Amino acid sequence: MDRRSFIKKSAAVTAGAAAASTLAAPAIAQAAKDMVIVSTWPRDMPGLGLPAQRLAARIAELTEGRLNVQYFAAGERVGAFDSFDEVASGNAQAYVAADYYWIGKHKGWAAFTAIPFGLTYTEIDAWTKYGGGQQLWDELGDEFGLKCWACGNTGVQMGGWFNKEINSADDLKGLKMRIPGQGGDVLSKLGASTVALPGGQIYENLVSGAIDATEWVGPYNDYFLKFYEAAKYYYWPGMHEPGAQISFGINKSWLSELSKTDQAILEAACNEENARTMAETNAFNGEYLRRLIDDHGVELREFNDDVYAAFGRAAQEVLEESRDHSDLAKRIMDSVDNARREIGAWTGISDMAYVQRRNKALGI
Repeated sequence: MDRRSFIKKSAAVTAGAAAASTLAAPAIAQAAKDMVIVSTWPRDMPGLGLPAQRLAARIAELTEGRLNVQYFAAGERVGAFDSFDEVASGNAQAYVAADYYWIGKHKGWAAFTAIPFGLTYTEIDAWTKYGGGQQLWDELGDEFGLKCWACGNTGVQMGGWFNKEINSADDLKGLKMRIPGQGGDVLSKLGASTVALPGGQIYENLVSGAIDATEWVGPYNDYFLKFYEAAKYYYWPGMHEPGAQISFGINKSWLSELSKTDQAILEAACNEENARTMAETNAFNGEYLRRLIDDHGVELREFNDDVYAAFGRAAQEVLEESRDHSDLAKRIMDSVDNARREIGAWTGISDMAYVQRRNKALGI
């Protein structure tokens, strides 16, 4: 080949490469998939809203731009309780929520957040990952085109804020209380009037007197919602949510279009946030409980044995009704019962027994 021919061919190759590189940039941009995440909690809400935002940011970071993540807090795209339908329909790709909000669609959803007298954080995490819980969750999700992973937990919750003392089950009759899920069903059986308000609407209803009491989460979360301005009695322990698991619910059809790598990244990000949210909650609950008592005059009260016994009787009725809903609901409840016996037996002689003995020995 002579020099002139070589130069011409080289120029053609260079031009072709330049054209290819020009085309490559938009091709890469088009390959990024939009991922809209909706939440049931307000933006920047400590304890629940912030972890949801943190998870969304972590997914964007780990996928290095392959997922164009857009996060919307409650009310910014859809209402808090509309998140399920938004994702199931494919209008959004994922939600961060408490799945017991969806018990109107199927009673089985409650078990994957919390049921009265149910599993603690360590127990529900063990059940979900190694006790058959995830498989049952997948089966339930399949009915609605969803895939769910645990992405947080708030641990044993407080019994709630009350504007009067609760000395007997009779004190619950006629009480207007914000409490969703099957915990609300328990209170209803004891004569209370219950409502399921989104977190962002609780304070205004408590202050106005539209409700007499509310549960939320625990001292760290509750402090920032200022419930102490309307109710001074803060009761413990909550029977309704002993280990409230947070869910990352994904549109399953959309998920199947992702690479195996990005699917694994989503699951890993959920596992990371699941542990991180619980650690954050445990780290701050003690500090904010002290602030509520010392700075705001909150009166900490323990439900007495008679009230707790009434909770227990009503809870048994509620859980049996849940079991009767369907074959799947029965299998979910049977699995939870088994976990409560087997995993719970270990909890009783490990964490629970040790902490009680340690605190007694040290005078804590």
